[in-house]
Amino acid sequence: MPTNKKAVTLRCPTCRTLVLAGDENFPFCSDRCRLIDLGKWASGGYVISTAVTDPDTLDSIAEEQSKKTFNPKDDSDLRGP
Repeated sequence: MPTNKKAVTLRCPTCRTLVLAGDENFPFCSDRCRLIDLGKWASGGYVISTAVTDPDTLDSIAEEQSKKTFNPKDDSDLRGP
């Protein structure tokens, strides 16, 4: 009796190409995409954030934000996610 096995596939986290689980660079589609992803980690492009609960840290964050001056050429804070 034949077994109905599904091939495990995921999308490459970098370029979203479908990748089979048995592929050499899994879960990436290529070594290039793997290196791009590594570069994002190394440069701080990916972060794991947690809620800030330390009162001293909250105070320093609030102080840093209050020191920021508005630059009309830099409207990145006004754009949505």
